Amino acid sequence: MTRRCPLLLGLAVLLCAPPGASAHPAPFSFLDLVIRGDGVHGTLVLHVVDVAHDLGIEPADRLLDPGEIARARARVVALVASRLMIGAGATAPIEWLDMEPAADRHAVLLRFRIPDARPGALRVLPRMFPYDPVHQTFVNIYEEGELRQQLIFNAGSSEYVYYTGSTQGALAVMRTFIPAGIHHIMIGPDHVLFLIGLLLLGGTWWALVRIVTAFTLGHSLTLSLAALNIVMPPPRLIEPAIALSIVFVGADNLVRGSGRDVRAWAALVFGLVHGFGFANVLREFGLPAQALGWSLFSFNAGVEVGQLLIVLLVATALELIRRRSHAIGYRVARGGSIVVIAAGAYWFVERVFFPGGA
Repeated sequence: MTRRCPLLLGLAVLLCAPPGASAHPAPFSFLDLVIRGDGVHGTLVLHVVDVAHDLGIEPADRLLDPGEIARARARVVALVASRLMIGAGATAPIEWLDMEPAADRHAVLLRFRIPDARPGALRVLPRMFPYDPVHQTFVNIYEEGELRQQLIFNAGSSEYVYYTGSTQGALAVMRTFIPAGIHHIMIGPDHVLFLIGLLLLGGTWWALVRIVTAFTLGHSLTLSLAALNIVMPPPRLIEPAIALSIVFVGADNLVRGSGRDVRAWAALVFGLVHGFGFANVLREFGLPAQALGWSLFSFNAGVEVGQLLIVLLVATALELIRRRSHAIGYRVARGGSIVVIAAGAYWFVERVFFPGGA
């Protein structure tokens, strides 16, 4: 979806305005990136004051002369190449093309190309003129003849990744967000302990499948709602609620006995809560607007892969213990449930009374 920045038009007008003799009228650079079937085509617009400053050329207006442009091209390319961090493939280099003066914009235009057959992802980080702390670079990304993304970079900006609307783009999203989902579930001790608590009492594989499926349905729903900014409970409510869900699972294991198995229902209900927790991490990670569906699906798929690995390892280990000795299996389930309750209670107190602590 195109994001338009009305400020750009006004800034372009400023850039086109006649400059003063001694002042820098517009501390901006402009970068247009056009994604085509044969790669990425770029046009970089640099104000002559900035280029002249860094190359030691006086007066700056010399760069508006075609002859001076031809003589300075190699130096300008070397300067830009060290500061324009952009890539459309693993090995595709930038091919620097022609450079010409743009007197009406008091700038020089430098064109380039990155040969890559329809890249899946385009990484951009321009840091053009660090001598000027307020310098900004405005980036337009075009695909299929349409303006798809507008960005503003300054001295503190980080790299931006644009995922193209192609099969390669979808695969690039998957390669990024599936491992991110796996990583998050593996390093999230509260989510892992909740799953372990659900598995401690064992049961048939069909019963465990129902539990895992219910948890998946619950957290997938709220992960999607929160990631799409439809429902967004604050973390100060969600994080303590996740801790309480862990306490509930452990307590249910201790008191249920031979009563009705409610673990699938607990997994569904508390899965809704855990989904909001996943979404908080996903928002911090960053969802690309132009590939929202694929990134959301891929992150959730990664969470599922990590979750299944945990379930298979824990359920198999517990089953082996029970086959060896029912008494030991009982003690493991009971002791494990007590640990689950203690950990959940600790996290609840920490998140309610000491939020933001180490």
